[in-house]
Parts: sequence; structure tokens; C-alpha cells
Amino acid sequence: MPDDATSTPHPGNAAKIDPSAPLPETMRAWVLGGPEELSLQEKPLPRPGKAEVLVRVDAVAICATDLEILKYGTPALIEGGPPFHKNFTPGHEYMGTVAALGPGVDEFAVGDRVTVEIHAGCGQCKRCRMGMYTSCHNYGKNYGDQNKGHRANGFTTDGGFAEYAVNNINTLIRVPDTMSDEEATLVVTAGTSMYGLTELGGLVAGESVVVIGPGAIGLLAVAVAKALGAAPVILVGTRESRNAIGRKLGADHVIDARNEDVVARVKELTGNGADYVVDCAGTETTVNQSVHMTNRGGRICLAAFPKSAVSFDLGALAVNNIYLYGIRGEGKSATHRAMAFMQAGRFDASQIHTHTFPLEDLPEALRYARDRVDDAIKVVVSTRPGLAGGAKAR
Repeated sequence: MPDDATSTPHPGNAAKIDPSAPLPETMRAWVLGGPEELSLQEKPLPRPGKAEVLVRVDAVAICATDLEILKYGTPALIEGGPPFHKNFTPGHEYMGTVAALGPGVDEFAVGDRVTVEIHAGCGQCKRCRMGMYTSCHNYGKNYGDQNKGHRANGFTTDGGFAEYAVNNINTLIRVPDTMSDEEATLVVTAGTSMYGLTELGGLVAGESVVVIGPGAIGLLAVAVAKALGAAPVILVGTRESRNAIGRKLGADHVIDARNEDVVARVKELTGNGADYVVDCAGTETTVNQSVHMTNRGGRICLAAFPKSAVSFDLGALAVNNIYLYGIRGEGKSATHRAMAFMQAGRFDASQIHTHTFPLEDLPEALRYARDRVDDAIKVVVSTRPGLAGGAKAR
């Protein structure tokens, strides 16, 4: 793998570090070999370049997309292809402490607690100039002579399943002292939910919102919609334990898709159908439910990646003037807005954190997340000794 994650400082400019806390030459990092083959290795400490900082990773949450990358490679893209056998370190939902500053960086100080966005666009393509950096046209072109400056940590550049990572300053959000490391890792998840509602129009106060799928993004979509003033907020799910968390996060109504007609029940609760629907399940069934439960002129956000092509009722979509949106990641600074809500206590994102493991136990943490062991939702890996302790006390 190219030295993308160890960005070279401008000649004559050294990174600024705290002399009382010298940095090591190497770090522990999990490296992806073949599909689902991870090994804990020593890698050179990455160096921040212009507009970058070195983050000491204190905690990193496991996302369903991490599991996809480990098994299938996509949507990660390293050296123009799959990430396997390229010295690549995955992981993208992390927080930590600023350990060193790249040349010219004065927006942050060594010692600041920060959490991260995934994407830093190239800043020069059409989409980046529009503020759509998660749709950067130069996604993955971060190597060799065609290095365009784009980075998506854990996707196209080294991520957070390590002791240190390099981040562009545009991807950092300060973490308040009152917030735990584990909760701070959830800002990306909340930011994705926030981005979905932003793309649907943002002004959802007094509008009805349906969220399908009580996974991590779906549960925080409930929380964000409620914080934005949506009414009613309706959650559709099949796992009662997840539905119960949805109620705590603000769902006014919960529909169990196993024993209710979802579309009929939504129409009963809303009158003519929902104003907004956020589909966090991404199956053919839920996409069609979304189309048929949305009011005329309403909007649907597809926030999940289906494993294969789905068929849906395009005619109903067109006849009823329903708008369909797809989102990628946590764009348009949605993580900053999500953090503002979390810091103000508008919702308790920690409700979805269920387990914590130490860095060296990442394979077990991944098993918990993949197999939903002990009803795991968000599993967090900590690099700080003494803070990782298995199941979270509820």
C-alpha cells in the first residue's frame, strides 16, 4: 500500500508535538490480508502533512460497513482496487486525542479530544465544490502520480483499528469533557442519520417521519428526527429489544413488522401517509413499503446498501410525485450538527452502545457485531487500558 496514511510533511516543516509526551516510532495496527483475515502488526507511525493532525485513537466503534469491507472489499478502494493484501488498516468510526499537528495547523492543539468524520474530499472536483464531499469524484484516487488529495479513512486510506491515525482538520469535531469516549464514537452514526434528514429537506418539525429498521443508524434516525421536532416519529422493526430502545430515543409509535400490516398501520397513524420515510433496512420489501406508505409529495431516503438489485413500484412513485433520495456517509457537516444535539443532551446516543473490547480483542468484537452476540448493537474497541470491559452495564 502507498504511504498515503503517513502523509509526508512539506520539506522543512516538522509536525508539532508535545515535547513532554514523545511519540513512538511504530504503532500497533490491525492489517487486512485476504477476506476476513486480520492480523495485529507493528506499522510505522503515520505523519501528518499540511492541514492534517495525528490522532491518538482512544476508541473506535464497529460499523456494519466494516464487516462488508472485511468480507467483500467494497466499498473500500485501495490502489484502484479491492483492499486485500495491501497493508490496509480498516475502521472509520473513531475518536481520540490530537497527538501532533501538521505544518500550518493552528485550528487544534495537541491534547484536544476529537471525534472524526470519514470523508475529506479532494476539494477540487465538481461535487466537492458543491459541498458534497462524500460523493467526491476523486474517491479512491489517493495513490501514485494521480494522488488527488481525497481521503476516506477506513475506506481509501488507513483507518482507526490502530493506535494512531492521520486526519484532515476538516474532519475533526471537538469532544466535550463530559462525553465518554464510547459515546463520542457514535457521532458518525448520528451524523449519517442527520445527513439523511438534511437531504430530505431538514425542516421536519411537525412532519411525520417513519424509520424502517432499528439498527444503529435507524435508532439514531429516530433520535435525530425527534430532536428536530418531527411528529409523529414512527419506528418499524422486528426485534423487540431494539424497538424498546427506539421508544427510549423518542419513537411515538413502534410497528412490529412481523405481525402488523406496516403500510396500513402507517396510514392509520398519519392519515394520508408519512411525509418522510428513512429506509435503513434496504430490502426489496422495505423499499416497496416505503413507496406505498409515503404521502403524495413526500420524500424517501434510502440509507442502506442493498446486497443486490431490488424491484420497486416506480409507477406509484411517479404518479404520487414522491421524491427518492440516496445518501452516502455523513456529508454536509452533519456530524457537527449531530454533536451539537448530543452535547446539548437532546438525545442519548449511548443507548445503542452495548459492548466494549480492548484493541487486541478486535476479532472477538467483530464477532459480537457480526453475529449480534448478546444482542449487540454498537460494539466499541478501546485502546485505553482499563476502559474496555465486555458488555456495557445497562
